[in-house]
Amino acid sequence: MANVPLARSAPFRALRDIRDIDAALQARVNSGEVPGIVAMAAGAQATIYEGAFGLRAQDAPAKMSVDTVFRIASMVKLLTSVAALQLVEQGRLKLDEPASHIDPKLASLQVLIGFDAKGIPQLRPARRPITLRNLLSHTSGFSYPLWDADVVHYLRAARSDPALPRNVLMFDPGSRWAYGASLDHVGRLVEIASGVTLDRYFRDHILRPLSMNDTGFTLSEQQRAREAHLHVRQSDGSLAAQPLERHTVPRIFSGGGGIYSTAPDYLTLLQTLLNGGSFGGKSILRPQTVALMAANQIGDLDAGVMKTTNPAISNDVDFFPGVRLRWGLGHMINLDPVDGGRKAGSLTWAGLYNTYYWIDPASGLAGVIMMQILPFADARALATYRAFERALYHARVAT
Repeated sequence: MANVPLARSAPFRALRDIRDIDAALQARVNSGEVPGIVAMAAGAQATIYEGAFGLRAQDAPAKMSVDTVFRIASMVKLLTSVAALQLVEQGRLKLDEPASHIDPKLASLQVLIGFDAKGIPQLRPARRPITLRNLLSHTSGFSYPLWDADVVHYLRAARSDPALPRNVLMFDPGSRWAYGASLDHVGRLVEIASGVTLDRYFRDHILRPLSMNDTGFTLSEQQRAREAHLHVRQSDGSLAAQPLERHTVPRIFSGGGGIYSTAPDYLTLLQTLLNGGSFGGKSILRPQTVALMAANQIGDLDAGVMKTTNPAISNDVDFFPGVRLRWGLGHMINLDPVDGGRKAGSLTWAGLYNTYYWIDPASGLAGVIMMQILPFADARALATYRAFERALYHARVAT
């Protein structure tokens, strides 16, 4: 499946004036819409913008700094995708073979086809096996309860009936798109194929080579001292700062969430992909693999629009109303340009606490913006994200 053709334009190498970008972000903090922001952008070779605004915790003295540590939740999925594709390059994983060849737990899964008059789930065997390509493109059949009422209903039924399997699919692999726990399963495939835990694999094959020293599943005391607090949006629109989460060393590492990072670290990963898999003299993927990540893997299936089942955790999600959205191997792809911002064929995703990234290959630009707010897709956080993007593109100097 081919990606949308890109009309290459001159890359971002400098900005005309960053004052408008600073002003746009500072205004969001001054108005109380968001407590604190770190935003950065880069071309293929160098950082072209960085800014930190507001506080790490509302009504507390610590100011945001560029090296502030954030919980980036689902933005770990990009790292997991890179890890899996490294193993594909080595022949230790296959994109289109049944994933159950590596993890037998993915064999013989059942598909939920509905509920009877008494609310009892009706299941049948899946018509085809799950592949790594399905998992990376969220066409596996796995769906999160946060955005799928049928999963909520099924899990409720399974809690009262031990005979029901705990792991079921919402549709046959390859037949639909749904955002779910696919990358958690990819993380497990990486562990099995590599023979090491996911945190160690990341460290040895992605984080250390790219000097991403502030990214990981655990924090040092020095890193914890730089961590931003989560803020919860109240019914009146105000924000309530939360205590820092209790930090324990995990025994199980998720390919789908639970990691920490900083804007500079994550921007390094984005620049590496913008450069075709290499940065700073280090290579983590081949250029053709990076191109495959950016190619539409789901054909004409719609992607990226999600209806919440729990508004306290997430709003409904539709980042680009009216824009056709697809999925590659690790990112969402906009097939149409976004007014005032990214071009067609750009790549993006996000984390639950309102952290966001994008890569615009046609413009030679990558950007990241980090906040710590619930619910996900918070309207004011999204407005801040859009203000950053628009100001950045407005300030561009193509050379």
